[in-house]
Amino acid sequence: QVQLVESGGGLVQPGRSLRLSCAASGIMFSSYAMGWYRQAPGKQRELVAAITSGSRTNYADSVKGRFTISRDNAKNTVYVEMNSLKPEDTAVYYCNAQKTVWGVEYDYWGQGTQVTVAS
Repeated sequence: QVQLVESGGGLVQPGRSLRLSCAASGIMFSSYAMGWYRQAPGKQRELVAAITSGSRTNYADSVKGRFTISRDNAKNTVYVEMNSLKPEDTAVYYCNAQKTVWGVEYDYWGQGTQVTVAS
């Protein structure tokens, strides 16, 4: 059974930092591209940051220079370090694992963790 379990969310003041973690089980973690998405109330889910199985990274323009995604294949865990947080970063953050093998897409989601940036 595949599980992606996020942790590290919470309430934080603007300008402060948070680190989210996503622990994966039930998959060959190192072979998956991993991503962090977020969804704010009334908005569509959007990609925040992604990291390939080869550790190439990609970021949304809104978080470039502030967020850093990384992975530890030995721990089956992906992280996102979020610095200089802004109120507009408030959202539920979701972890995603994805890969395509012989045209078959494997796509898994965590349950989400709330991040609230407010003074």
